[in-house]
Amino acid sequence: MTLEQLKISFPGLEPELYDELLAHAELKEYPAGSTLLRIGQTIRSTMMVLEGVVKLYQEDETGNEFLIYHLQPGQACAVSMVCTYAQETSQVMARTLTDVVILTIPLQFMDSWLAKYKSWHYFVIKTYRSRYEELLNTINEIAFKNMDERLEFYLRRQVKQFGNHVKLTHQEIASDLNTSREVISRLMKKMEKNGWIQINRNFFEWIRKD
Repeated sequence: MTLEQLKISFPGLEPELYDELLAHAELKEYPAGSTLLRIGQTIRSTMMVLEGVVKLYQEDETGNEFLIYHLQPGQACAVSMVCTYAQETSQVMARTLTDVVILTIPLQFMDSWLAKYKSWHYFVIKTYRSRYEELLNTINEIAFKNMDERLEFYLRRQVKQFGNHVKLTHQEIASDLNTSREVISRLMKKMEKNGWIQINRNFFEWIRKD
């Protein structure tokens, strides 16, 4: 990890804070499909994403998943921040969707940086606000939208994050939206018929132009 990489992923920090990140943050690499957080896990550090995408989700007793939000480069995990500051255990799961590179920040430095660096204070607040807004969007989709509208919202978010070619199976989409694979298959075939997407084996291509 270099100073230039840090500045690109996390711009606007004080020079001294960049020095501390280089000195104290631990660089970790994980392949796609790795579990980073488990429910009940004690969290003693927070993670900041340099490369790749991390999925945060909840899982019920039967193994069904429900998507909460994704973390992308330049973002930090608000859940790990909250749990670390409060010394609580995680209530969510986190898994890498792609190969990822993350920084982990131990608790003692997070505490001291809040008082020491104004840019870190703003970064933490921005992280909380961004994740809160994503949760509000998720709640809005669940409470006020029917499944075809929720699916469109979900697919558009995937395209925004991964580009027009998204590697997801119908079962993975169904798990994220807490519905059945049959419902997702039916709705996606309808979207394909309307010229929005092209369905391929284990991935889809977004072709709608708006």
